[in-house]
Amino acid sequence: MDAKFPEVVMPKCPAIQLLKGQKAMVTGANSGIGRAVAVALGHAGADVIVNYVVNREEAEEVCEEIRHCGSSAKAILADVADEQQVQDMFREAIDTFATIDILVNNAGIQRDAPFDEMTLDQWRKVIDVNLTGQFLCAREAIREFKRRGVNQEVSCSAGKIICMSSVHELVPWAGHVNYAASKGGVMLMMKSIAQEVAPYRIRVNSIGPGAIRTPINRSAWETKEAYDKLMELVPYKRIGEPEDIARAAVWLASDEADYINGTTLFIDGGMTLYPGFTENG
Repeated sequence: MDAKFPEVVMPKCPAIQLLKGQKAMVTGANSGIGRAVAVALGHAGADVIVNYVVNREEAEEVCEEIRHCGSSAKAILADVADEQQVQDMFREAIDTFATIDILVNNAGIQRDAPFDEMTLDQWRKVIDVNLTGQFLCAREAIREFKRRGVNQEVSCSAGKIICMSSVHELVPWAGHVNYAASKGGVMLMMKSIAQEVAPYRIRVNSIGPGAIRTPINRSAWETKEAYDKLMELVPYKRIGEPEDIARAAVWLASDEADYINGTTLFIDGGMTLYPGFTENG
């Protein structure tokens, strides 16, 4: 087993572009899952706003990958936890692409600590980015979706929001209480928004990744010992790749998934099947 972090490989342009003519925004899109999702949306035909908060060079690299297949892309700096910056980002995005059809609420962080040692700053920072940030971006997106309404030439829905959640919206995670709480909040926020805006033909769903090979969790997979221990939690016996999430995001944002609303799609190799109970039937 080679646990080495893979090099980014330029994907081939798909023959069928499910998102042709649509305009997308992906937050936290300069690395990891966000990067893979932004590139996949672009290669599916969407023009993409690549949001980032650090490392502009990485964001520009993502834009170049998106342009490889003929889609447009623009990098925009904004802290999703800051209301004014989010509003400015959406204003710039709409000035650039005229509208937004798809929002992927991906930006997220971890600040881990035992619960009795967790500082208020660690708690607030994770909630601010992971939950409040998704609220602020979803609110701006829905304002635009309702203003524009359905454009049948582009999509049969007025807009799509994909919230990047986690298996930890369902599975408790000791030592990561702030993170698990933020994702549990994302789950009910997503469902409540979906219920409220469905009559406007706006779809809101989540993706719940399991163990994915990204820089944020490198310590969990980069050695054979760590990888083998991680696989005890994954019945499918392989780590997920960012592209596993990206392919699902393209489909979930497309009209092929038009009747899916208020649902979390877990992409986890079976982690939410509680593999510890495999031999305890």
